[in-house]
Amino acid sequence: MSTVKNIVLVHGGFVDGSGWQAVYRLLARDGFNVSVVQNPTHTLEGDVAVTHQVLDSQDGPSVLVGHSYGGAVITEAGRHDGVAALVYIAAFAPDKDESVGTLIADPAPGAPVPPILPPQDGFLFLDREKFAASFAGDVPPEDAQFMADSQVPWGLGALNGTVTEAAWRAKPSWYLVATDDRMIPPSAQRAMAERTGATVSEVAGSHAIYVSQPEAVAELIKQAAAHQA
Repeated sequence: MSTVKNIVLVHGGFVDGSGWQAVYRLLARDGFNVSVVQNPTHTLEGDVAVTHQVLDSQDGPSVLVGHSYGGAVITEAGRHDGVAALVYIAAFAPDKDESVGTLIADPAPGAPVPPILPPQDGFLFLDREKFAASFAGDVPPEDAQFMADSQVPWGLGALNGTVTEAAWRAKPSWYLVATDDRMIPPSAQRAMAERTGATVSEVAGSHAIYVSQPEAVAELIKQAAAHQA
């Protein structure tokens, strides 16, 4: 039994891959070969294609990691033959014929409502004034403001893209629940993690836990990498 050495990181909506920098550095320091997917977040199909390109370039099996909407991407892209395990970081984990849109369509009473503005030309943004409180409550204020002001447009085609087959039904999964998340309620995260049969870790942190708690995120990824099904 040997540790998987390739890690592929997939970001979510409204942000780009640079948020993975601290996690990237921790994993690289420990000898992992780390790749960051810069998915355009226009359509789920397009993001899966970009993720497959990165997986195709690896020299062996990979652990595929997704944050937020990136969880939908890895759920579809994770059926790639090169994927050994899936890691969900405060992420959506849809099943067959589900999308992020269907998963958020009926929020639980009293659950925080993400400050998503009405679509502009087919793309979504978060209210810049409410971004920090909802997405990045434990990130330094200057960094949270930068994230708000550098938002990547999130396409309705990504929000509503449906999964054809869920990779977690065939691949071992890990899930990190961010207990202070105000974008995806922790209760919803726990329910998705339970449904996938994931090995679960819970950490106090915001939706941007991959930025604010990179050590905890890297540790869970290393646990997945050490596992051989």
